[in-house]
Amino acid sequence: MEPRFDLMANPLGAKIAKRIYNVALAIVQSSLPQAIQDLVMLRASQINGCGFCVDYHTKDATAAGESAVRLHLVAAWRESTVFTEAERAALALTEEGTRIADAHPGVSDGTWAKVREHYDDDQIAALVSLIAMINANNRLNVIVRNPGGSYQPGQFANMAN
Repeated sequence: MEPRFDLMANPLGAKIAKRIYNVALAIVQSSLPQAIQDLVMLRASQINGCGFCVDYHTKDATAAGESAVRLHLVAAWRESTVFTEAERAALALTEEGTRIADAHPGVSDGTWAKVREHYDDDQIAALVSLIAMINANNRLNVIVRNPGGSYQPGQFANMAN
């Protein structure tokens, strides 16, 4: 599979990507645990069929010490015993926030209540923003057909500023 368009080779595309990266950096620097961030980004990317982002977030999570078992079970988290209640709340929010277009009524009150049980306001701000941003990134990569497989952890570290 060949990409349709290289956003990073286009001056405007690169400028936009840099802004998106800086939003992501603010989320990474929040108090939302990195393991939660990794699981959320992986799950949304799986739902959206974004091979580039599945590759990216699986490799980053692995580099950060996440176990292979947990990464393999993200797609079936409801039927798995390896996730905490806080992780389950974040994954439920991710799914409901990602599947808005699938005739889903949005985030349920039950899911929101679980999120409120496990996260403070700053973490919720980061979590909601993370779900929105990973969905935007998935869409950018799917539209231009960026393939998965070649990402190296830390590859975009020089994009900050």
